[in-house]
Amino acid sequence: MEDEASCGGIEETGSRVMGSSGGDSRWVDGSEMESESPPWSFFGDDENRDGYGGLRRRLFKKPKRADSFDVEAMEIAASHGHGSKDLSVWHTLALAFQTLGVVYGDMGTSPLYVFSDVFSKVPIESEVDVLGALSLVMYTIALLPFAKYVFIVLKANDNGEGGTFALYSLICRYAKVNLLPNRQVADEQISSFRLRLPTPELERALNIKDSLERRSSLKTLLLLLVLMGTSMIIGDGILTPAMSVMKEMKIQKLMTDWRKSGFCNYAVVLVSVIILVLLFSIQQFGTSKVGFTFAPALALWFFCLGAIGIYNLFTYDITVLRAFNPAYIYMFFKKNSIQAWSALGGCVLCITGAEAMFADLGHFSVQAIQIAFTCVVFPCLLLAYMGQAAYLMKYPNSSGRIFYDCVPDGLFWPVFVIATLAAMIASQAMISATFSCIKQSMALGCFPRLKIIHTSRKLMGQIYIPVINWFLMIMCVVVVASFRNTTDIANAYGIAEVGVMLVSTTLVTLVMLLIWQTNLFLALCFPLVFGTVELVYLSAVLTKIRDGGWLPLVFASCFLCVMYTWNYGSVLKYQSEVREKISMDLMLDLGSSLGTVRVPGIGLLYNELVQGVPSIFGQFLHSLPAIHSTIVFVCIKYVPIPVVPQEERFLFRRVCPRDYHMFRCVARYGYKDVRKEDHHSFEQLLVESLEKFLRREAQDLALESNLDELDFDSVSVRSRDSDRAGDDDLRTPLMWDQRLGEAGKAGTSLSVETSSELLSEEDPSLEYELSALKEAMSSGFTYLLGHGDVRAKKNSWFIKKLAINYFYAFLRRNCRAGTATLRVPHMNIMQVGMTYMV
Repeated sequence: MEDEASCGGIEETGSRVMGSSGGDSRWVDGSEMESESPPWSFFGDDENRDGYGGLRRRLFKKPKRADSFDVEAMEIAASHGHGSKDLSVWHTLALAFQTLGVVYGDMGTSPLYVFSDVFSKVPIESEVDVLGALSLVMYTIALLPFAKYVFIVLKANDNGEGGTFALYSLICRYAKVNLLPNRQVADEQISSFRLRLPTPELERALNIKDSLERRSSLKTLLLLLVLMGTSMIIGDGILTPAMSVMKEMKIQKLMTDWRKSGFCNYAVVLVSVIILVLLFSIQQFGTSKVGFTFAPALALWFFCLGAIGIYNLFTYDITVLRAFNPAYIYMFFKKNSIQAWSALGGCVLCITGAEAMFADLGHFSVQAIQIAFTCVVFPCLLLAYMGQAAYLMKYPNSSGRIFYDCVPDGLFWPVFVIATLAAMIASQAMISATFSCIKQSMALGCFPRLKIIHTSRKLMGQIYIPVINWFLMIMCVVVVASFRNTTDIANAYGIAEVGVMLVSTTLVTLVMLLIWQTNLFLALCFPLVFGTVELVYLSAVLTKIRDGGWLPLVFASCFLCVMYTWNYGSVLKYQSEVREKISMDLMLDLGSSLGTVRVPGIGLLYNELVQGVPSIFGQFLHSLPAIHSTIVFVCIKYVPIPVVPQEERFLFRRVCPRDYHMFRCVARYGYKDVRKEDHHSFEQLLVESLEKFLRREAQDLALESNLDELDFDSVSVRSRDSDRAGDDDLRTPLMWDQRLGEAGKAGTSLSVETSSELLSEEDPSLEYELSALKEAMSSGFTYLLGHGDVRAKKNSWFIKKLAINYFYAFLRRNCRAGTATLRVPHMNIMQVGMTYMV
């Protein structure tokens, strides 16, 4: 499966047509061409200027023509209502069990190395060192993963989808901050698009919204912040597997050396590489299968952590429970000062993988992640760290290999095997999160097109991206082979983890102020509390830049350049298409023959515009000796929501006068929607949709004709009659979206009966157009595709030329072509080239 880049659009005014379900009405796409009549014109201009015309316009609101029409999309598994994720109790518990193997593996294996890292910087000299470090770890876990993510950040999901781009899509839906101008009024009427808008009294939210929309610099800054957070997550996806596997192999080396078995450094690297290759090779089987495979091992691992922690707590020193007093954190820093601050770089490892709780949300559900962390992960981690601290109170010299030393002798080898398995699968959290973030960024036009495979029929968020998977594997192997030192990798890992958390804190704060309308004091407390803690940790890990901390910054910078360049080039290309679109005057001058020969057949011209005739159509007219009798401009457009319901997928409208036989189809997709169209079924759906649209258009034209034939004098008399009669006059045309639902009223009954009589008669023009459509369909479909070359103008800056002519051009040449998505035989495809000067 392939998801194409986001297609753009120009905001239009909305028009209301009758919904397909009973009397419910909703807003859909509106006027497009300059030639279309104004929405309020009922009589001629002269009549509109006189008093009677003004009275008539006030009494009757003319129903607009069916400029666009929603039609049924192809069946997509679980797309309807998926955003809410209303799952049964047992299904939720099953998902919670899977999260142990996917989301919490990284955080669950942190007891293997946290205290050994902390006490490598702060030697144990008194109980204050142990209790202070334990208190610091406990409150870090309680504050960031538990309080921040479980109770706050997870609630900022976008209809069940998490991650930095999910937060960005929420903001884009409320404020027009997307640099790609693809926003339409019709998009705001998608059922899953609607948000609780602020009331006029909430000036704070409105002021923030206006500031974001007015200042292009703020839009760019917001986009860069989101891209930086996504880049950090991808960097986590590289560093997490390397860190988890290498750390476990190093611990095994220490233990085997201690037991005189021998295990050289090269063997550590070799075994780590083999494990990494195996780990990435099984990703193709999907998150669900991988989760169920890994979950039993991780569940057993968490049970071991809790059981061993309880054993050590009661065996060695139960007084470590004093660490619940946060005063020991103060005493820890007072005693060790600079060394304690440096030890924060090791302490931050206890929350590695916390961001995966939010980024992996699309693979599971909010309730599943909350249940697993609250009932299993959090208590087991606390017990594990308290048990290790109790052991260190009695044996302070064991800090270097604290985890295995505190394991009871009879359980050493079973725990050793389970720990090895847990460390191998700990990186699954960030691998799955990377897939989700790449998918979201592609749908929102910030990443080159790649092949995406949906691995679950029930949960669309469970995906697999082959190119990214093998890229992560290669980079992990390079990191392991190059560094060979887990300390350097840990330094790099801490920077990436804290960087992602800071981005999430900033975006959630903006969501609180802009969308949730949280009390200003509470909204500011969120960044003040959590942001301050994260900044303190960031200040500690940034000192390790020379010792490996530069690695995530390099990764993040590279991916940031790729994503921003792709977005920048896409925006410039779209703006160029808007400027160069063919004018309606030229189309009317060409006539219905379009200045060439019209031959039977349907031509589907794929483009990025939802308004106007794309310039690439002129290239087809110039290059081809003939053009098809029916032309449909197809636009694949992504909107900033996870899922577009099936019945709201497509918008249809007419382009140019009726005898041109030209139409537009806008296919709207969310960033989680599955696109697996077979071209035969798509073609059949297209024809059926066109037929529905044509019949609806004829119905509305009959309505307009019916209203035109009403006697004006009777309207004037009834308007001066009783209040009840006046209400009937007002209600009849204004409630036309519910034409068939309220036939009881006198005025409404008259209109419905008359229109029904008109619709029952055969419309010659409609029958002719339907027969022409069937004839065109029998002649076959041709896919008209444009191969665009984007070049910077000659007077552009050197940096712009470098970015567009070389970097962006390289990405376009090597990303997945649009023809791969269509799955159409090459004999049905026609392509022309065109150069866009931006």
